[in-house]
Amino acid sequence: MNKKWEIMQQDDQQINQFSKENNLSLLLSSILIGKGITTTKQANLFLNPTRNDFYDPFLMPDMQIAVERILQAIQKEEKVIIYGDYDADGITSITVLKQFLAQRGLEVGFYIPNRLNEGYGLNKKALDFIKSQGYSLMITVDCGISAIEEIAYAIELGIEVIVTDHHEPVEQLPKCLAVIDAKRKDNQYPFDQLAGVGVVFKLIQALCIKLELDAKEYLKFLDIVCVGTISDIVPLEGENRVIAKLGLKLIPMTKNIGLKALLDSIGYQKVDATAISFGIAPRINACGRMGAEKEALKLFLTQNIQEARQITQTLNQYNLQRQATEKKIFTEAIEQIEKNKENQDCIVLGKQGWHHGVIGIVSSKVTDMYFKPSILICFEGEEGKGSGRSIPGFDLHQALMNCSGNIEKFGGHSMAIGITIKKQNFEKFKQEFEEYTKKANISDIIPIIKIDKQIDLKQINRETVKELSLLEPFGEANKIPLFLLEKLKISSIRSLSEGKHLKMQLTQDNYIIDAIGFNMGSEAQNYLIGDKIDVVGSLEINSFNGNEQIQINIKDIRKSFGM
Repeated sequence: MNKKWEIMQQDDQQINQFSKENNLSLLLSSILIGKGITTTKQANLFLNPTRNDFYDPFLMPDMQIAVERILQAIQKEEKVIIYGDYDADGITSITVLKQFLAQRGLEVGFYIPNRLNEGYGLNKKALDFIKSQGYSLMITVDCGISAIEEIAYAIELGIEVIVTDHHEPVEQLPKCLAVIDAKRKDNQYPFDQLAGVGVVFKLIQALCIKLELDAKEYLKFLDIVCVGTISDIVPLEGENRVIAKLGLKLIPMTKNIGLKALLDSIGYQKVDATAISFGIAPRINACGRMGAEKEALKLFLTQNIQEARQITQTLNQYNLQRQATEKKIFTEAIEQIEKNKENQDCIVLGKQGWHHGVIGIVSSKVTDMYFKPSILICFEGEEGKGSGRSIPGFDLHQALMNCSGNIEKFGGHSMAIGITIKKQNFEKFKQEFEEYTKKANISDIIPIIKIDKQIDLKQINRETVKELSLLEPFGEANKIPLFLLEKLKISSIRSLSEGKHLKMQLTQDNYIIDAIGFNMGSEAQNYLIGDKIDVVGSLEINSFNGNEQIQINIKDIRKSFGM
């Protein structure tokens, strides 16, 4: 697939001056300036955040009310329950708040809805159960902002409610004791992109301030807060970056027995955002996806190392089960797509028996593979539940609003949606959605690779490449920098792992560099030794047998023009 390469335009004089003022390499300086970081103060905050960079939690709406009510509950030893989500953000949110309150002498209960039977968020049956157990105060974490009807029902039952959430509110707020969400229209808090666990972190910070406790009483939870933040794919900028940067320093020495056992099991040599995103998060999320949401929470709450190791094995098994289920659905989806490939502008699939706990992951893979919006539905009897993913430039949520006549309900945003539909209406919806996407000229949308800087091999060395690690942790809104290198000559080329990956050695003048292209093995047949190519990729240090070599991790490749 052809991709458009866009190089960020920069001022060399500005880069030179910034480099001298901050004693940073030209390469790192150019990346920082590209992010809008142009002063020494901004650079220090980005590269070296500290505990002093957290905002005042009492700037968040309703924080004062919530803190006073929770302190009252502690003093009176009330029955309090935390209601959370079943994903990594929700699990870590419950962990942090439950453990913090336990250390203040208040043992609280928790409720996590079953993804397969109850779905996301609050429901009335759960509230009936909570009432039957005698709870007088419920604190929601990572959910609740849109549960207007359910919260009204809870209040009717005599349960007071504090909502902590980070999702977009609907037109009206829940009418309850307190609603802590920086996305409220009346919000005064300086940062509105916290994960659910980030909002919980601000709540325990506020409680510590009110109780005049040492800052370490909330800072010690940054390892768990970091895991939830990175797992939820929120932008790693602003306060989220402070959480992630400080939290990643704590994780290798974590006192959380469950997190330690899970880290030991995944086999990552370096604990960074990648280890969290691809090692920790999938195992936590697999529990919820497979309908065993309480296992991950038990892992984080246990004080017994043997139990932690046993639960870790269980999580790993659920993850393997999730992977196998996902692979099976993906294979079946691809078979359907390839049978009906003629000039599709979108992909809408449905099948009986697909597992709706993993359907969103498969939809994401399908969209990545074909660069088309996709909606996958799994039918259970006459009911269908599914997920959709989009491409930049096409608003999937808006599309469903225009095709809502055959949908029972849906929610989400421009890039990802969840959907419920009757089986009898599936074909009508599919036709309507396909007609809508056809008018949107999706085939004209070309994927764009945004390039941070064009460089020559002579401009880089091991020290400058290592210095780029100061930009970590990488994630949403802080992507790994991509560089363009033009007119590199191929001195060797081959495929690895039975044709899956591409391996090359490239030269420019008298400089030599290795290059690896993961899942690009088929490109080996398109190029010959001696060809000159342009490459877009990230720069990394490859360590092998004690030797360190600079390596390009290729994202795209093309033959050079004007050779």
